[in-house]
Amino acid sequence: QVQLVESGGGLVQAGGSLRLSCAASGRTFNSLDMGWYRQAPGQEREFVAAISWSGDNLLYADSVKGRFTISKVNAENTNYLQMNSLKPEDTAIYYCGAKVRLYGTWSPTTGYAYWGQGTQVTVSS
Repeated sequence: QVQLVESGGGLVQAGGSLRLSCAASGRTFNSLDMGWYRQAPGQEREFVAAISWSGDNLLYADSVKGRFTISKVNAENTNYLQMNSLKPEDTAIYYCGAKVRLYGTWSPTTGYAYWGQGTQVTVSS
């Protein structure tokens, strides 16, 4: 089992920045592929960013490319989503996901088995 706890959400003005954190426990962190998704009111959950267990592979949704940065610090069992130049359309609940991958090809947008409780991000215009 893997437990994930997100933090760092809040209210920010357009153009501002936030850093989300996702702390993992219960499994060796450096075997976890991790990702961030978000869900706005009335919309489906959508992919935001992902990072492979090694940290060597990254993927971003087109809507956040160049503004968001995902990273992970294995020694801290934590991954981060740095969000800059925030826009009102970034307003959503942000969820951290994780999956164990001991071998095989990285699949950044599917197959997450573990999820955090979510953290609210609100960007005012």
